Amino acid sequence: MIYDAIVVGGGPSGATAAEDLARSGHTVAMIDRAGRIKPCGGAIPPRLIQDFFIPDEQLVAKITTARMISPTKRKVDIPIENGFVGMVDREHFDEFLRDRAALAGADRLTGTFTKITRDDAGTHVHYRDKAKGDEKVLTGKIVIGADGARSNVARAEVEGGDKIPYVIAYHEIIESPGPRGDYHPDRCDVIYDGSISPDFYGWVFPHGHSASVGMGSLVKDVDLKRATAALRVASGLDDCKTIRKEGAPIPLKPLDRWDNGRDVVLAGDAAGVVAPSSGEGIYYAMVGGRVAATAAAACLQSGRVKDLQLARKLFMREHKQVFKVLGAMQNAYYKSDERRERFVTLCHDIDVQRLTFEAYMNKKLVKARPLAHIKIGIKNLAHLTGIVSATRA
Repeated sequence: MIYDAIVVGGGPSGATAAEDLARSGHTVAMIDRAGRIKPCGGAIPPRLIQDFFIPDEQLVAKITTARMISPTKRKVDIPIENGFVGMVDREHFDEFLRDRAALAGADRLTGTFTKITRDDAGTHVHYRDKAKGDEKVLTGKIVIGADGARSNVARAEVEGGDKIPYVIAYHEIIESPGPRGDYHPDRCDVIYDGSISPDFYGWVFPHGHSASVGMGSLVKDVDLKRATAALRVASGLDDCKTIRKEGAPIPLKPLDRWDNGRDVVLAGDAAGVVAPSSGEGIYYAMVGGRVAATAAAACLQSGRVKDLQLARKLFMREHKQVFKVLGAMQNAYYKSDERRERFVTLCHDIDVQRLTFEAYMNKKLVKARPLAHIKIGIKNLAHLTGIVSATRA
């Protein structure tokens, strides 16, 4: 059998691409390494829930407040107006998406990608079958690489795919005791503290009966497990039972190219689509899977390999500016504890809170309040130049 598309990776990106292509009538195979769970806070915005038809039973918690914590332990609580942020547990959410792709008609296979070869018969994807341990081969017309931040497909097939920068994220899923100490099951805590992460942040995110406690860093000598242990102590969760521990790379920047100009297109973490500053990845991964499926379908219909470029073009058309703004914010405020202190102070501003969450919930930069943008710009400049105190709102 020659598949229209072979999807390598069954996370949110790969599963979305496989489902979209299968629903549009294409023959699809999806190869996934079963059992791998990516470390992730698990937050998904309302737009993801709506655009990708996520049922309510997949939400393990509904968050109504976000708390920013500065290096000096100052706390800023930001209410989530007119809605909530949904929380999912990747162990179950990813499996739900893979099952849905299979129900749509994708052939689901369990194994580890090894290589791509080509001959007159087509493009061949080699993988090692998990159950039998032997190598198997699939033949297809298009390959979608959705195999994570250190993508083997990207490394082998796409220019620049072996040079993507990333942070290492680590978290522990623990049993959640309900409200205690500084922990509350209806609130996400984001900790901006160089003693936890010198270049990123730590988090404590409720998952209903469990919670995700973790952090990320690009600095190689940071002890991720020690920093996470400190987070648990600070939140009063150090004595909670640990359910599982996970670590993985998270990309920092979208690749300049997502296709090989022939028969491969990348999606999700493999293409580098994690939002700067926030590290948000689930929504952008699923959008990445959708645009990869759109590009693959266009290429299959037209026979023009340049149509594979549509994936990156469609994604950047809608999200480039958001990534640019978030990248500038990370570069400005994550460099030192003094800058992180100023960032948390800036979050006191009601306009900052509203515009930030409107952008997060709807995935668009809000343009309806120009005076608010001017006010925020002035405050931002004042903090970056040190005109105002780091502890003044």
